[in-house]
Amino acid sequence: MRLYDSLGPNPQVVRTFAAEKGIRLETVPIDIMGGENRGEAFRAINPMGQMPALELDSGAVITEVTAICELLEELHPHPALVGNTPVERAETRMWVRRFDLAILEPFMLGFRATVARAFFSPRMPLLSGAAGAEMMAHWAERLRFLDGLLAGRTFVCGERFSLADIPLGCFLRFAPTAGVPLPEGLAFVPGWLDRLDARGTFAA
Repeated sequence: MRLYDSLGPNPQVVRTFAAEKGIRLETVPIDIMGGENRGEAFRAINPMGQMPALELDSGAVITEVTAICELLEELHPHPALVGNTPVERAETRMWVRRFDLAILEPFMLGFRATVARAFFSPRMPLLSGAAGAEMMAHWAERLRFLDGLLAGRTFVCGERFSLADIPLGCFLRFAPTAGVPLPEGLAFVPGWLDRLDARGTFAA
């Protein structure tokens, strides 16, 4: 398998998931700063022009980080990062979906339209600056709400580290480095991020 890799939180999700599994993936670096992911050669691999992409030995290509991670889980079931039982898997997927809709998507829509507008405006359609600012306020409010639901836990699914920890962890580690400080008043997130960093796999 070959991972088309780059800067950014989405490729970091797959690298972290693979590291937690002990999977070694061949990587092909793609220069997103130079727009290589928008070029004809990469679009032949992923017409969406998005990172990352996983090319299988058969030549098939899987994109979207959750789909890639679920595939790796199927191919390498242990340790289970989606879950060992139907209930565990449902719980993991519930939180992944919550984070996707309430935090990660609004964050990226807002970030591209505000903080990173100069970089993204030549590359894709963007929300207006005002709408982007609303998205930034929305993701911060939703993060505070979900942070309250997670208070007292070790990981998102209680004592069980799972896929649910990885995308949100990667994005919340990325945000401050990209000029977006985390909202104040979070109870769960700061200690949780420390626990994720201690695992070592988020540096993969």
